[in-house]
Amino acid sequence: MKAKEIQDLIDFISKSGLDEVNIETEEFKIKVKKNTEAKVVQAAAPAPQPAAAPAPSAAPAPAPSSGGEEKPAASDDDKYVAIKSPMIGTFYRTPNPDNPAFVNVGDSVKAGDTVCIVEAMKLFNEIESDVSGKIVKILVDNATPVEYDQPLFLVDPS
Repeated sequence: MKAKEIQDLIDFISKSGLDEVNIETEEFKIKVKKNTEAKVVQAAAPAPQPAAAPAPSAAPAPAPSSGGEEKPAASDDDKYVAIKSPMIGTFYRTPNPDNPAFVNVGDSVKAGDTVCIVEAMKLFNEIESDVSGKIVKILVDNATPVEYDQPLFLVDPS
């Protein structure tokens, strides 16, 4: 099962209202359980496919209410659009250590421009902007883990 398929499954389950789903095939076994505080994803694969197990082993979702608690900061950030991580992985601002960052604060981006890379299960996934505008804030440090739906950048769409 690919990272995109796992992500689609998590999205489907979160929208369906189910609390727990277990799927087992000859190739993999996955258990997704939704708590009121966080989502937990557990996946295990048989010996021939050990690379599929490490990345999605635990995936607590960020609490969506945490940004709303800081009222002064939230009012300034309300006019910005967040570019969020579509998966769990490691965030990289550059394609490799010798190259410059994809984007910096103050850069203009168009919808479809690559803004970073998220490594998941040894695959480097280019993350594209879904909005046009100007990068006003980079919310994640380079080479740090990110969660699904975690904001990575703030973009001023005006």
